[in-house]
Amino acid sequence: MASEQYRAVVSGREAVLLERVRVAMTTWERFRGLMLRRSLPGGEGLLFPDCRSVHTCFMRFPLDLVYLGGDNEVVKIVEGKRPWRLSGCRRAHSVLEMAAGRCGEVGLRVGDRLFFEGTGGDCE
Repeated sequence: MASEQYRAVVSGREAVLLERVRVAMTTWERFRGLMLRRSLPGGEGLLFPDCRSVHTCFMRFPLDLVYLGGDNEVVKIVEGKRPWRLSGCRRAHSVLEMAAGRCGEVGLRVGDRLFFEGTGGDCE
């Protein structure tokens, strides 16, 4: 996983979507993603910049997928994507993966904008 870590906040509502978001930057980080992990805590996620589609092959648990436009606006939400599936969105510029159910818990909606804050600066 990338060493950069951020907090994902829903702009305008100041609701925290995720306490810890890592950014998959290297080829290996992007390839490995969350594969073969046994679980993912509810407050953690993985951001794939410059990405329009993902797969859940070799996953052991379902995920919520949030597709973000260039301005970090939520353009598509896929809740509870089961292992061994594909998902994509042509309008997306990045994809945020998290444990299934997290989007519903926070009430995330298409049109919301995410703000990424952390010690490494804003993640745009």
